[in-house]
Amino acid sequence: MAKDKSNETNHQRHIENEDTLTTRQGHPVTNNQNIRTVGNRGPATLENYDYIEKISHFDREKVPERIVHARGAGAHGYFETYGTVGDEPVSKYTRAKVFQEKGKQTPLFIRFSTVVHGMHSPETLRDPRGFAVKMYTEDGNWDLVGNNIKIFFIRDAMKFPDMIHAFRPDPITNIQDSERFFDFCANSPESFHMVTFIYSPWGIPANYRMMQGSGVNTYRWVNKEGEAVLVKYHWEPKQGIKNLTQQEANDIQATNFNHATQDLYDSIERGEYPEWELFVQIMSDDAHPELDFDPLDDTKIWPVDQFPWLPVGKMVLNKNPENYFTEVEQAAFGTGVLVDGLDFSDDKMLQGRTFSYSDTQRYRVGANYLQVPINAARKRVATNHEGGPMRQSNDKAPGQNPHINYEPSILGGLKEAEQTGKEHTPKVEGNLVRESIERNDNTKQAGETFRWFEEWEKADLISNLVGDISECDQRIQDKMIALAEEADEEYGRRLREGLDEAKKVMDKDSSSKNPLGNKDAEKAPKQATEKGHDSEPY
Repeated sequence: MAKDKSNETNHQRHIENEDTLTTRQGHPVTNNQNIRTVGNRGPATLENYDYIEKISHFDREKVPERIVHARGAGAHGYFETYGTVGDEPVSKYTRAKVFQEKGKQTPLFIRFSTVVHGMHSPETLRDPRGFAVKMYTEDGNWDLVGNNIKIFFIRDAMKFPDMIHAFRPDPITNIQDSERFFDFCANSPESFHMVTFIYSPWGIPANYRMMQGSGVNTYRWVNKEGEAVLVKYHWEPKQGIKNLTQQEANDIQATNFNHATQDLYDSIERGEYPEWELFVQIMSDDAHPELDFDPLDDTKIWPVDQFPWLPVGKMVLNKNPENYFTEVEQAAFGTGVLVDGLDFSDDKMLQGRTFSYSDTQRYRVGANYLQVPINAARKRVATNHEGGPMRQSNDKAPGQNPHINYEPSILGGLKEAEQTGKEHTPKVEGNLVRESIERNDNTKQAGETFRWFEEWEKADLISNLVGDISECDQRIQDKMIALAEEADEEYGRRLREGLDEAKKVMDKDSSSKNPLGNKDAEKAPKQATEKGHDSEPY
């Protein structure tokens, strides 16, 4: 009797191997090319289960984009501690285990990012860069969340939503508008130091490997005796530092708007592992009235001659993500994620960020975002949390009474840990007020930064500022000139002269509606029309 080849083919098609495609229910997929239809022309039937599962998951495969820092790249690596801070044992200042033993390596994940624009925006845009590190320590996760620039635009968290709204595209035109940017900055003079950095080449790092990182905010270190000091964190790239002028960035963007992500990925694939050394600055935990700035003001840099950089360890990135969404996109960071021996300071921006960062992760990834592997602590976790979307486990301890999801209890529930180091208990006294800090000189350090710049950096800064400010309302121009003159005579003079010259050649079609620093961007729509090639319809 002849073999039924059609049955044999059907049987073979259902053989499942290690590389067999399945549905999420585990069913082998035998036809991934066609939906089931009445005849080969259709119509389709409602019971196309494989298709419905596939397309409905596709419709939901993106989580909400980050409100800020949407565009990012990441990598795995480790932090190796020196066991010292400068020439002293690190235990003098902090009991955090991650820093204690020389040569100890702690696994980590890092995410670099831009701030203002969406997740597929060019990596050449003028914007701060995020620098967020998650260390999986033996005491749980420690997140050090900062930027590439050591300062920030504002010193009070109340202003953060307004700042981002002003820097983002106009809510009507959906186009970034430099007049909106400078309207906010001119009326928030504490931003002038950051404006000086962002409008210089430091506002466009050449890539992620060759930029500095900073915790930006002031933190505390606490030792075993409960004594605290104020600290600032600085990541220094061993690859050197490279920044781009606006024209150089434009040339790169014309051929590749993913250049920084590609640079990071390719470098690690080649085995050229990027490294950064971690430095801290240390200051006694008090108000320091002898300084002309408040040490908790994140618009200020701590002078290195008074508070030297002290090396404490190094970071090495040696593994690329296996899946971008699972690791880079779902990675969730928070400034409140600290381990024993690390603590908050009274920095008002830090305290505002500490609520906001973790809150946005609960909105974006979900209430159980800490059960996602990239965010999960690499140690035992035992909580009394319940429910929530996408919950994967119960966080119960071995031997725990599963009926007891509260504390305290004598019926087999979880118990508090014993604290070994003394609690840091700073004395806090004062009236509850809504006031700015007292020492708020907004331009002195901006002038110092301008004088520190090399001539090519000064020239690019002035060119970029003139290009954008010249298209702003005269009242905004006057305020920005006044800030520059207050910061440094040369700074103010060159900005004023540049704006006066720009008025003589101002194009009547000139507009502030352009990416920051791209003064001729408003000409692009007309150029596209004029340079476009005619085609016949088909």
